[in-house]
Amino acid sequence: MPRLTWMLRSRCPQCGQTHLFVEPNAYKLRSTAHMHKGCAACGEDFEREPGFYFGAAYVSYALTVALWVAVLVAMMAFDAWGWMEFGMFTHPGTYLTTGCTLLLALMPVIYRLSRSIWISMFTKTRA
Repeated sequence: MPRLTWMLRSRCPQCGQTHLFVEPNAYKLRSTAHMHKGCAACGEDFEREPGFYFGAAYVSYALTVALWVAVLVAMMAFDAWGWMEFGMFTHPGTYLTTGCTLLLALMPVIYRLSRSIWISMFTKTRA
């Protein structure tokens, strides 16, 4: 369970003590992508090799698809409960506007979470 917590909090995947990113706030856009070179506590290297984080794009894609599916399910549920009128083919603008707004708002979080998940997939937890 601590490994999942470390992943969601963008902590070192080996010991969970150091933040992966220099700035803990994902919405400080000038420093969203700046990562520490390694963990100060256990020495885990966060820059494995050049291009290591290219694979995080696949994780980011999966998170983005999950977001779009969640928006669709939520809007269909709101329609079923009578809170709003929504049809996939009758109101596509509502779906696109809501999805794009959420995606733009969550882009820094998705970026960081995808990198955190990616490095966690290739790191063993210290026993």
